[in-house]
Amino acid sequence: MTALPATLRAASAALLLAGPAVAGLGDLAFPVRSALAAEAAPAVQGRFVAGLGDVPAMPGLAPAGEEPMVFDKPGGRIAEAVMTGRVGRKDVVSFYDQTLPQLGWKRTAERTFVREGEELRLEFVGSGTAQPTKVRFVLNPR
Repeated sequence: MTALPATLRAASAALLLAGPAVAGLGDLAFPVRSALAAEAAPAVQGRFVAGLGDVPAMPGLAPAGEEPMVFDKPGGRIAEAVMTGRVGRKDVVSFYDQTLPQLGWKRTAERTFVREGEELRLEFVGSGTAQPTKVRFVLNPR
């Protein structure tokens, strides 16, 4: 199976995540990342993990207030972003296990995915059950 071009992945992500809003189940907004995505879903205003391109933000997760760290270097991108929300850890894992493969990511281990020479890890920060779930997205060259 060949990997999808970045513009097609962004359009796919926007359409995939817009499904509940289109069906009348919610009012979701997603950032448009490319001209192709804009043509495919002109009414969709995107919602992706800051600094990670087309990695969708799970509904219920929001930026944790920390700016994402992004380094572009000749060997590839290094990026880290943190999102938080009152969602269960199992729900977060389930969402990304279902969503990321549709965008060309292949799961290689629990909470670890690879695509086109990059590795994406999901790490849970903190341990309190009364606290909101905090997820760190770590992207490294592979």
